[in-house]
Amino acid sequence: MGKLNQYFPDTVTHPGVTLDEKLSEMRMSQKEFALRSGKPEKTISQVISGQSSITPDMAVVFEKVLGIPASFWMKRQQLFDEAIARQKAKENVASSIGWAKRFPYNEMAKKGWIEASREIEERTEKLLNFFGISSAQSWERLYMEQERMASYRISLKHTSEPEAISAWLRQGDLDAKKLPASPYIPKKFRSSLKNIRTLMVQQPDNFFIRLQDICLSTGVKLVYTPCLPHAPVNGCTRWLGDNPLIQLSGRHKRNDVFWFTFFHEAGHILMHGKKAVFMEMEATYEHDPEKELEADKFAIDNTLTEEEEQEIIESLPLTPKEIVVLSKKFNTHPAIIVGRLAHKGYLSNAAGYNYGFFRGIT
Repeated sequence: MGKLNQYFPDTVTHPGVTLDEKLSEMRMSQKEFALRSGKPEKTISQVISGQSSITPDMAVVFEKVLGIPASFWMKRQQLFDEAIARQKAKENVASSIGWAKRFPYNEMAKKGWIEASREIEERTEKLLNFFGISSAQSWERLYMEQERMASYRISLKHTSEPEAISAWLRQGDLDAKKLPASPYIPKKFRSSLKNIRTLMVQQPDNFFIRLQDICLSTGVKLVYTPCLPHAPVNGCTRWLGDNPLIQLSGRHKRNDVFWFTFFHEAGHILMHGKKAVFMEMEATYEHDPEKELEADKFAIDNTLTEEEEQEIIESLPLTPKEIVVLSKKFNTHPAIIVGRLAHKGYLSNAAGYNYGFFRGIT
């Protein structure tokens, strides 16, 4: 709203032009003006030719010699500098149009992440604002060249759709910054996993809000960011300052996938480095295989252990009612059992058990 009614002229002359006009009007040479103002003639020449700016010190001197307030000269310099900056920004937008076309803009707008627009120049500018960058080159440095971003480093160079994935990550950053979290206490987060598992088993309709509140009380930020087309990310863990962030997509809308991903990311937080970024994707991505296996084991132990899984396998075949009985025995959700059996190839139609879909995320 603040930009309404603001006028930015297409061309703003350098204040040196005004100075030259005033000297001509007063029939004063540059040499005489330099002597009167106590400034080198070269400096005055550079100001008049637009090669140098008028400084506050010079503005005060000009006021004494010419009788024109220092505020006038400073305002003229400010307007010129702003005009140059805006022209550079327009050039950055123009040079970033090709980059902007690679983003799923319509889907981002439908999700409310960015304002809808049809004009490509406007879309480009809105995307630059969304990422908080000045040009496509800045995006390249942040997301493709593994430059430092906030408190973590990332490279999407080896992903097939880095634009969509970066938009998903950025929305997670923006949502996370809105969350007031307590200082992170590892011991408190680890002990909260027992209550979180109970939440997993009960799966109330408002489970995500409750899960988010539990995490925030331990200093862990948790956000839900729905998937974008061509961004097959289940979840991501990274640190924003001193608080870890778990970003989940709810991809596939299945209980087993959601909870396995959550505990997998929790494992990364509790076991691995603060500077690393861990993304769980159905695509090739640079990561540490050993740490991923450790996080998988952590998720398995917190959803359905390998020993419990083996006992279930030995009981096959199972009816849906028998799966419910076993889920209560092992304090897990039926969908966890169904998903695990399907993943291991023991069930051909996991959806037929009707435990895979969850509610509670909007």
